[in-house]
Amino acid sequence: MQFTIHTIEDWQEVVDTIFPELKHNILLLKGNLGAGKTTFTQFLLKNLGSEDEVNSPTYSIVNEYNTSKGKVYHFDLYRLKNVEEVYDIGIEEYLDNSFLCIIEWPEVYEEELYGLKYHTMSILNTGEQREVSFD
Repeated sequence: MQFTIHTIEDWQEVVDTIFPELKHNILLLKGNLGAGKTTFTQFLLKNLGSEDEVNSPTYSIVNEYNTSKGKVYHFDLYRLKNVEEVYDIGIEEYLDNSFLCIIEWPEVYEEELYGLKYHTMSILNTGEQREVSFD
Protein backbone atom coordinates (compact mmCIF):
# COMPACT_ATOMS: atom_id res chain seq x y z
CA MET A 1 0.00 0.00 0.00
CA GLN A 2 1.18 3.49 -0.81
CA PHE A 3 0.10 6.82 0.69
CA THR A 4 1.06 10.46 0.28
CA ILE A 5 0.85 12.70 3.36
CA HIS A 6 0.35 16.43 2.77
CA THR A 7 -1.06 17.44 6.18
CA ILE A 8 -0.97 15.98 9.67
CA GLU A 9 -4.65 15.09 9.32
CA ASP A 10 -3.77 12.75 6.42
CA TRP A 11 -2.29 10.32 8.97
CA GLN A 12 -5.83 9.41 10.03
CA GLU A 13 -6.59 8.03 6.56
CA VAL A 14 -3.39 5.99 6.71
CA VAL A 15 -4.38 4.53 10.08
CA ASP A 16 -7.95 3.86 8.93
CA THR A 17 -6.62 1.92 5.93
CA ILE A 18 -3.77 0.09 7.65
CA PHE A 19 -5.43 -0.90 10.93
CA PRO A 20 -7.69 -3.59 9.41
CA GLU A 21 -4.62 -4.98 7.61
CA LEU A 22 -2.56 -5.49 10.79
CA LYS A 23 -2.37 -9.27 10.99
CA HIS A 24 0.88 -9.56 12.96
CA ASN A 25 1.91 -8.13 16.32
CA ILE A 26 5.13 -6.54 15.04
CA LEU A 27 5.24 -3.32 13.03
CA LEU A 28 8.61 -1.98 11.91
CA LEU A 29 8.70 1.79 11.29
CA LYS A 30 11.45 3.04 9.04
CA GLY A 31 12.20 6.63 8.11
CA ASN A 32 14.62 9.45 8.66
CA LEU A 33 14.50 11.79 11.65
CA GLY A 34 11.30 13.79 11.60
CA ALA A 35 9.62 11.56 9.02
CA GLY A 36 6.51 11.04 11.13
CA LYS A 37 7.03 7.67 12.81
CA THR A 38 5.87 8.87 16.23
CA THR A 39 3.06 10.95 14.71
CA PHE A 40 1.75 7.83 12.99
CA THR A 41 1.97 5.98 16.31
CA GLN A 42 -0.03 8.72 18.05
CA PHE A 43 -2.83 8.38 15.50
CA LEU A 44 -2.76 4.58 15.68
CA LEU A 45 -2.94 4.46 19.47
CA LYS A 46 -5.77 6.97 19.51
CA ASN A 47 -7.67 4.65 17.14
CA LEU A 48 -6.98 1.77 19.52
CA GLY A 49 -8.68 3.74 22.30
CA SER A 50 -5.56 4.59 24.26
CA GLU A 51 -5.82 7.67 26.41
CA ASP A 52 -2.11 7.57 27.19
CA GLU A 53 0.13 10.41 26.09
CA VAL A 54 2.22 9.10 23.20
CA ASN A 55 5.83 10.29 23.03
CA SER A 56 8.91 9.18 21.17
CA PRO A 57 10.77 6.55 23.19
CA THR A 58 14.14 7.95 22.08
CA TYR A 59 15.58 8.06 25.60
CA SER A 60 13.41 5.51 27.37
CA ILE A 61 13.97 2.97 24.52
CA VAL A 62 10.46 1.54 25.08
CA ASN A 63 7.11 3.06 26.06
CA GLU A 64 4.12 1.01 27.15
CA TYR A 65 0.56 1.95 26.26
CA ASN A 66 -2.76 0.48 27.34
CA THR A 67 -5.45 -0.11 24.72
CA SER A 68 -8.75 -1.94 24.63
CA LYS A 69 -7.03 -4.65 22.56
CA GLY A 70 -4.10 -5.10 24.96
CA LYS A 71 -0.64 -3.73 25.58
CA VAL A 72 1.21 -1.84 22.87
CA TYR A 73 4.96 -1.40 23.19
CA HIS A 74 6.64 1.37 21.22
CA PHE A 75 10.40 0.95 20.76
CA ASP A 76 13.07 3.30 19.45
CA LEU A 77 16.25 1.32 18.77
CA TYR A 78 18.15 4.30 17.30
CA ARG A 79 20.63 4.57 20.19
CA LEU A 80 21.33 0.83 20.48
CA LYS A 81 24.65 -0.15 18.96
CA ASN A 82 24.22 -3.89 18.51
CA VAL A 83 21.75 -6.76 18.79
CA GLU A 84 23.03 -7.70 22.26
CA GLU A 85 21.79 -4.35 23.58
CA VAL A 86 18.38 -5.10 22.06
CA TYR A 87 18.26 -8.45 23.87
CA ASP A 88 19.38 -6.72 27.09
CA ILE A 89 16.17 -4.66 27.14
CA GLY A 90 14.17 -7.90 27.02
CA ILE A 91 12.62 -7.40 23.62
CA GLU A 92 11.61 -11.05 23.27
CA GLU A 93 9.40 -10.84 26.35
CA TYR A 94 7.71 -7.73 24.97
CA LEU A 95 7.13 -9.44 21.62
CA ASP A 96 5.62 -12.46 23.34
CA ASN A 97 3.27 -10.46 25.58
CA SER A 98 1.83 -7.71 23.44
CA PHE A 99 -1.08 -6.91 21.24
CA LEU A 100 1.36 -4.89 19.13
CA CYS A 101 5.05 -3.94 19.16
CA ILE A 102 5.92 -0.86 17.13
CA ILE A 103 9.66 -0.68 16.48
CA GLU A 104 11.27 2.51 15.20
CA TRP A 105 14.80 2.24 13.78
CA PRO A 106 14.58 -1.58 13.67
CA GLU A 107 17.68 -2.16 11.53
CA VAL A 108 19.90 -3.28 14.44
CA TYR A 109 17.42 -6.07 15.23
CA GLU A 110 15.81 -6.85 11.88
CA GLU A 111 17.86 -9.96 11.07
CA GLU A 112 16.72 -11.50 14.36
CA LEU A 113 13.12 -11.38 13.13
CA TYR A 114 13.85 -13.99 10.47
CA GLY A 115 11.04 -16.52 10.51
CA LEU A 116 8.62 -14.22 12.35
CA LYS A 117 5.74 -12.47 10.62
CA TYR A 118 5.72 -8.69 10.75
CA HIS A 119 4.67 -5.59 8.88
CA THR A 120 6.95 -2.81 7.64
CA MET A 121 6.06 0.83 7.17
CA SER A 122 8.57 3.11 5.46
CA ILE A 123 8.18 6.88 5.52
CA LEU A 124 10.15 9.18 3.24
CA ASN A 125 10.07 12.89 4.08
CA THR A 126 10.59 14.74 0.81
CA GLY A 127 10.27 18.15 2.45
CA GLU A 128 7.01 18.90 0.65
CA GLN A 129 5.22 15.71 1.69
CA ARG A 130 5.73 12.24 3.07
CA GLU A 131 5.61 9.11 0.97
CA VAL A 132 4.46 6.10 2.98
CA SER A 133 4.59 2.45 2.03
CA PHE A 134 3.13 -0.41 4.09
CA ASP A 135 3.38 -4.15 3.71
